[in-house]
Amino acid sequence: MMKQPSQLEFGSIVGERYRIVRTLGSGGMSRVFMAEDLKLPGKQWAVKESVAGPQVMKLVRTEAEMLISLSHPRLPRIVDFFEHPPSGAVYLVMDYIEGITLEAYMKGYQGYIPQEQIVPFALQVLDVLDYLHTRQPPVIYRDLKPTNIMLTPEMEFILIDFGIARSYKAELDQDTVKLGTVGFAAPEQYGSGQTDARSDLYSLGALLLYLCTGGKYSEWTAGVEGYIRGELPRYLIPVIRKLLRQHPEERFQSAGEVIGELRRSADFQPALQGISVNDASMDYAGTRVVAVLGVSAGSGATHTAIAVSHYLARRSRSVALVELHSTAKAFARLQEVVEGTSVGQSSSSRRFEVDGVHYWRQTSRADVISLLGGSYRFIVLDLGSGQDNERLEEFLRADYPLVVGSGAEWRVQDIVGLARSLQRHPQYKWNYCMPLATSEAVRRLRKELDHDKVFALPFHSDPFERDNEVDQVLDELFRGVIPDTRKKRFGFLKRQR
Repeated sequence: MMKQPSQLEFGSIVGERYRIVRTLGSGGMSRVFMAEDLKLPGKQWAVKESVAGPQVMKLVRTEAEMLISLSHPRLPRIVDFFEHPPSGAVYLVMDYIEGITLEAYMKGYQGYIPQEQIVPFALQVLDVLDYLHTRQPPVIYRDLKPTNIMLTPEMEFILIDFGIARSYKAELDQDTVKLGTVGFAAPEQYGSGQTDARSDLYSLGALLLYLCTGGKYSEWTAGVEGYIRGELPRYLIPVIRKLLRQHPEERFQSAGEVIGELRRSADFQPALQGISVNDASMDYAGTRVVAVLGVSAGSGATHTAIAVSHYLARRSRSVALVELHSTAKAFARLQEVVEGTSVGQSSSSRRFEVDGVHYWRQTSRADVISLLGGSYRFIVLDLGSGQDNERLEEFLRADYPLVVGSGAEWRVQDIVGLARSLQRHPQYKWNYCMPLATSEAVRRLRKELDHDKVFALPFHSDPFERDNEVDQVLDELFRGVIPDTRKKRFGFLKRQR
């Protein structure tokens, strides 16, 4: 609440023009009212009143001067500013933004904001941050949080309350005033350095994490992975993790950089933009997820996941292969061989390495979310043949969902059955692999599924080793994401079409 008593009440007239209608909100240094314009009947304004000592007056004057100089559709427009020396009050008259705060919206939806709105929301906030940060001198907002964002009926976001914003001064080592909201303010706002554009980007990361966890978390702490909503786009997680790095030099360095990252990632998701993947997606700096799901036990899911992982490691490095089912034994047996331990003697570490691929055995979904914030270029999930909710969710969210089914003629319908059982889910980005399938089986399955990305995998006895024919198939499967240096298409692939 505002510490000083207000000089206004219902019906009060400010500046001989603005009649107070009601209170909109209050904070530690100010109170905001709705007012009607006596000279423009029907026009409503927001009037911000601050009553305090000389230091606060200086802050309010600075805010007014700053806002008057700004012009952006996501910022309130300042139309008047005046002081009342007898009472020590100053008044800032600005656009009245119809709508509710993001915090109120979140409460109304029990902490839930539709997942399809989160990336557009982030881009809207980044748009105004980019505008502020590229002013001369740059304007640092310093208090990005749900109560300072208004959501209009058209689902547009407006940034309000510039009470602690400041212009960046390159000659300062740290801020003279430590202000910000706990949980959303960057570490340097508490005295460890001067705030700059990267401080606002930290706050954006905190805000996105808040939205992605239903309002439960705004800081990346132990256990937060378990609260991140399962249906969110994969690429958001590494972006949020980078925004929330403790040291500014480890974060994104500008709003424009984050915008570029989100747009490249969204372009990679055909459902978001309705476009095809192309070679530009190689600019992506985040983590791609390949999820390998077997249609039935013994269909070759683990064998295929291993082959895919080592193929990706040869092409792009930095690959993790994750065994995402707690009862599986394949990785444990492999680890015994790699580390030379006795049969049944489990290692204390669930991670081991084979030819540059990091294997993670019996891993949980929370662990996968943690890995997404790391430096891996690709994470391959070995889902086995189970279809429990957790594994199915990971399959559906993956960048490359890969179904593995038997190539035997009499088992092809198993794949069709799986696709039909999940037909309520979008399947445009699914890929299908059939070990040892004939070209006729591939042709029939493509026709029955009305889907081009169906491939036969040739015999490959050792998935750790390179095989030219297998690489040709995987080149086709990952075309546009792994650079294709071939001069022409291979005849092997032509024969399959």
